[in-house]
Amino acid sequence: MAIIKAMNPATGELMANIEETKIEQIHKLYADSRKAFASWSQLSIKERIGYLKQLKSVIVLEMDDIAKVIVNDTGKVPTEAITADIMPTIDALDQTIKHAEKLLAPKKVKTPIFLFGKKSLVEYMPRGVVLVISPWNYPLQLALVPVISALVSGNTVILKPSEVTPTVGKCMEELFKKANFPHGVVQVAHGGKEVGAKLTEEKPDYIFFTGSVQTGKIIQEVAAKQLIPTTLELGGKDPFIVFADANMERAAKAAVWAAFTNSGQVCMSAERIFVERTIFNKFLEIVKKETESLIQDRSKEADIGSMTFPDQKEIVKRQVRAALCEGAQLITGEHPDDWDESMFIKPLILTNITADMEIFREETFGPVLPMIPFDTEEEVINLANQSEYGLNASIFTSNMKKGRRVARKLISGAVVLNDVIVSVANHYLPFGGTKQSGIGRYHGEHGLTIFCHEKAIVVDRGKRMRELQWYPYKGTYEQFLRLFQSYFSDKRNWAVFLKTYLKLLKK
Repeated sequence: MAIIKAMNPATGELMANIEETKIEQIHKLYADSRKAFASWSQLSIKERIGYLKQLKSVIVLEMDDIAKVIVNDTGKVPTEAITADIMPTIDALDQTIKHAEKLLAPKKVKTPIFLFGKKSLVEYMPRGVVLVISPWNYPLQLALVPVISALVSGNTVILKPSEVTPTVGKCMEELFKKANFPHGVVQVAHGGKEVGAKLTEEKPDYIFFTGSVQTGKIIQEVAAKQLIPTTLELGGKDPFIVFADANMERAAKAAVWAAFTNSGQVCMSAERIFVERTIFNKFLEIVKKETESLIQDRSKEADIGSMTFPDQKEIVKRQVRAALCEGAQLITGEHPDDWDESMFIKPLILTNITADMEIFREETFGPVLPMIPFDTEEEVINLANQSEYGLNASIFTSNMKKGRRVARKLISGAVVLNDVIVSVANHYLPFGGTKQSGIGRYHGEHGLTIFCHEKAIVVDRGKRMRELQWYPYKGTYEQFLRLFQSYFSDKRNWAVFLKTYLKLLKK
């Protein structure tokens, strides 16, 4: 029996031993899920919402306990567990409970005049079994939000939480049990790459993956062979642009929070801070002061906790060390050669960054704030777009016309003016990236309909004996020609159109 050791990254303590899902069990998970789908998909949306209400009640009631599990599993500070992981999950539940029935109801659409007498609708049909593979940085939110959307749409779900944060995975499994979801509707598979690979190979009807670009490409390749649709939420290297006319104090506080929240382990972290050269030194001074005032420990008063995944700490170390060797300057924080064995990394500010450095090009996913000066609007747009990623971007300026102009030119899934990251917190907005940052969108209306087949429905009352375009064709060509020319000409001739239409109808 394979065991996942749940370690507290901040203390190094063993918290629990969690049994890994056996490879040979995965086929049964799918069998149970497909069996449950037969009944779950036939429930009304209102009935499915009833289960989500129960889930919400359980989460609200146990919020403090859930926060402690997240803190112990990730090393993040308690405030961030509550505000950035639990609250967005409850908010997503709220939005879904309030709006899903309307958003997933059949929608009447226009019917062209040539189909006169018919009614056209779009209905949403659940896909079947949805596989959700979620990451370790926000292990509750980034798992439950797509799960909730898939469930209310009528699908059953198999969730594979990250093996890096296994106690949160176990916690989510218990939450669905306490909310009395029917057997097989939501199942949790615990394990690492082998479990994930087998789950993907078992031909789910949809795959929703959040994680690294490398793993996302592997999943997409497997899915493509079976024509399995996917949503891939991948990495980012988000630009944060500060113009000279910005509110400098606000921009500096925003940059510090956007770079260091959750120890920089956010796909939407500000990973490249571009500052107009005329204010660069002053801005650097404010950012340095803000950074050095942060509290880093495990208390409820702390601003920054530890890193979560040892492998990620090594990536950060490698990138920072390489940048320093290539001429970058360390403004605050410790040189990687001086880091101890703990998972805590003091926030770093780097300058003298060039576009050929790995720390400029590749996702860092750690508490590092690289600052780069620019001179012109055109230059900063080119620098910001000089990336394989395109998830989110921030622009700070008091000139809204300029801000909107620059936003339109950034190749990014989202742009926020005079704020950071918050676009993901608005569940009415679509969320997703461009380029290597992923495929597809979720949140908003689209976040529900992606888990459905859009079914086109055309209804005719069946009173007439025939349709215009049915056999026989004899003697109809000239009439169809006259009908279409009278309708589609620049000056529509309704008299000719109606006369010809009625003649065709009598054939």
